[in-house]
Amino acid sequence: MKKLIIAVMALCWCAAAVADEVLIAEEPQLLETQSTGALSTTVDQALRRSTSRYMRSVTPVDQALLPSIFFMPAVWINFQYDTPYEPLYLDSASYKPEHVDMPLIDGDVQRFREMYLLGQRYMINNLDCVRYNFADLPEPPKRYYAHTDPATMKITVNEYIPVDEIEADITPVEIDKRHWMHGMKGSLQFSQAYISPNWYQGGNNNLNMLLNAIYQVKLNPAYHPKLMFENTVQYKLGINSAPEDTLRNYNISEELFQINTKVGIKAARSWYYSLTLLLKTQFFNSYKSNSKDLTAAFMSPGELNIGLGMTYSHVSADKRLQFDASISPLTYNLKTSINSRINPATFGIKEGHKAVNSFGSSAEAKLAWKLARNITWNSRLFVFSNYEYLQGDWENTFNFAFNSYFSTQFQVHLRYDSHSPSLKDSQWHLWQMKEILSFGFAYTFGLI
Repeated sequence: MKKLIIAVMALCWCAAAVADEVLIAEEPQLLETQSTGALSTTVDQALRRSTSRYMRSVTPVDQALLPSIFFMPAVWINFQYDTPYEPLYLDSASYKPEHVDMPLIDGDVQRFREMYLLGQRYMINNLDCVRYNFADLPEPPKRYYAHTDPATMKITVNEYIPVDEIEADITPVEIDKRHWMHGMKGSLQFSQAYISPNWYQGGNNNLNMLLNAIYQVKLNPAYHPKLMFENTVQYKLGINSAPEDTLRNYNISEELFQINTKVGIKAARSWYYSLTLLLKTQFFNSYKSNSKDLTAAFMSPGELNIGLGMTYSHVSADKRLQFDASISPLTYNLKTSINSRINPATFGIKEGHKAVNSFGSSAEAKLAWKLARNITWNSRLFVFSNYEYLQGDWENTFNFAFNSYFSTQFQVHLRYDSHSPSLKDSQWHLWQMKEILSFGFAYTFGLI
């Protein structure tokens, strides 16, 4: 016991000592062994063969301490070739690390190498003390843990099984492919104003309601990367109270039923050869204030647009931005006004006719951008021209969502029509604009 204590103390000193006479580099190359073990009962003899007969300096305590792994049984792990041995102990005064600006890291690296070479040298010089081989080690003893169940007042002892050894019983589940992706967005927005009869500035009470519903069907690009099919059905209805109208209590400020269909075959990367279809009209009648004159009705106006060209589609990696653009050099356009109570010239149709056909070119661009977690911007630009007539619509909707059910919407619709008649006492002629700010309910569901 006394010799063992002396040997351990000597080892702690030698881990930081400087040896002048012992140079492992003088020995020839041989098969090196790695060890997870440490000193056995013959540590005293090993230290005498591996260290210097005297030491010049004393190193700090943190450099002299050895890890606990050095005091475990020596275990032979594997073979490997190494370069000629370097000195086991270097003089701390002459040792100059390459990275002088990181002395702590260099010191740790040097101490690790010294301990590694010490264990290596011990095993080479004391092969008879290496009693274990890593490949032939016995299995570790089993571990158990106790589980207490307060309800039944029982204690159960179970074997501890590591997570890596647990065999998972996983039954594969067949998942049906979704070739079609569906999505729907709906919102019901309100704006209201009440003015007492004796309000000093006067005014009228009003209540506005805006209903907007969009249903989308899209071919799943994950299973059909070379095909494109998108179909969107939208219905928008705006109703406002009409206190100044002596004939009716409400007025339809806006109504739109629109179908957009796009079919394409992939040409290159994000480009597709495409066929686009646009159909829009309204269902209810619209009247002028304090008059029975119709301004719009079903298919009055009605518009059908079919274009053949190419479509560019891009979706950002984070799904926050989606952009589609279609260019149709060959486009067929049909406008109708089937109601005899409406002047067809208002929609660019000659008197006595109910429809007009034209060929030209069209372009459409759509943008859906999630500006923030609760702010989205949807924009659509459509332009058609038969080289004599030009029509364009630019619709923008900003949605500010408070939560999943309430939101505020700001809508701006700018329209250009070269056949639009001029109005007296008004600066608006070819350009038309509509703006709505509302608050209400909103809900979205689906896969798109």
